[in-house]
Amino acid sequence: MAATRARVSSFSRNVSTVTSQNHGLKHGPNGTMFISSGIPDLDSGGFSLGSLVMVMEDPEAPHHMLLLRNFMSQGLVQKQPLLYASASRDPKSFLGTLPSPASPKGDNKSSDLSHEKDLRIAWQYKKYFGEPQLNLNTNNGGQHDYCNDFDLRKPLDRHFFSGNNVDCVSIKDSPNLTALQDCCAGFLAKFSRNEGSISSAGRIAIQSFCSPQCKYSNEEWHMLSFIRSLKGMARSSNAVIVVTFPPSLLPPSCSKRLQHMADTLLSVKAIPDEDKELAKLLTGYQDMIGLLNVHKVARLNTQVPVILEATTFSIKLQKRRFLVLECLNQAPVDGSSGSSYGTSGGCSGSTKAGPLDF
Repeated sequence: MAATRARVSSFSRNVSTVTSQNHGLKHGPNGTMFISSGIPDLDSGGFSLGSLVMVMEDPEAPHHMLLLRNFMSQGLVQKQPLLYASASRDPKSFLGTLPSPASPKGDNKSSDLSHEKDLRIAWQYKKYFGEPQLNLNTNNGGQHDYCNDFDLRKPLDRHFFSGNNVDCVSIKDSPNLTALQDCCAGFLAKFSRNEGSISSAGRIAIQSFCSPQCKYSNEEWHMLSFIRSLKGMARSSNAVIVVTFPPSLLPPSCSKRLQHMADTLLSVKAIPDEDKELAKLLTGYQDMIGLLNVHKVARLNTQVPVILEATTFSIKLQKRRFLVLECLNQAPVDGSSGSSYGTSGGCSGSTKAGPLDF
């Protein structure tokens, strides 16, 4: 996940006995394997295999769709089977909105963004700043094998999802979650864990779980039981499950329980178009479309806590084509148009919510 600094345990598992034949997987500590989120700025490790990732939606803007689309596209590009469920009557039509990997000409995205930021710093102050680390991914050399940059204006080629590796399920008219649970169980059974090798990994994406369009949206206990069962099935499989849900439409008790059951918990929030007070506090406010907050990071096979270097990130669309996440930085005290590139910016690594957290 984003900008984590893990402490090394003396009881770390020897990962040499676990081999990966898929370039879309990456080794982690204590035998943990990761797959990419589809966003380079969010991948210092990625999403742990066997984990449940939950994203809290913002009712004012569909920014969660950006995360979900990149997650799905990354899996299809790497030929990882995908199960997609939504409250839409025709969920397969959503596949036509998935972004395509950037062309080789777009590989200079990071360098263009770095050059743009360098222009914001007066030359006489540049010596006081270290080299800005825009990409939080620790992969070197093989970044595009593990995580791609996606062009949001270019749709994904149909051959990526025209085969048998994509299943789409509509939960709009389902009276309960039994059918969806059976589909998830059958899908995850294909990726049962066995010691020694991992030939493939699966991805499940459930959009707007608990939305009012679903008939079961008022059955709180039924929804909680489904998520608990889904998390248990994920633990024994080589797959990652991403679920987005609208907390504002749920009772507070149900929303808190869903957040507690998540291994990795993220939330997105829209930024008002004209908020003068916020514009004075944040650097590059005009370029932001939203905020992403990291509430919790999955830690499997270990009891060592995670130290987050940053918990809040600004969501930007570079050239209206590439999704970029940046550590949230506070503007200078005098309110002048400067820029700072601290790794933690205006955010702390503590679990207590600050004035910029949501």
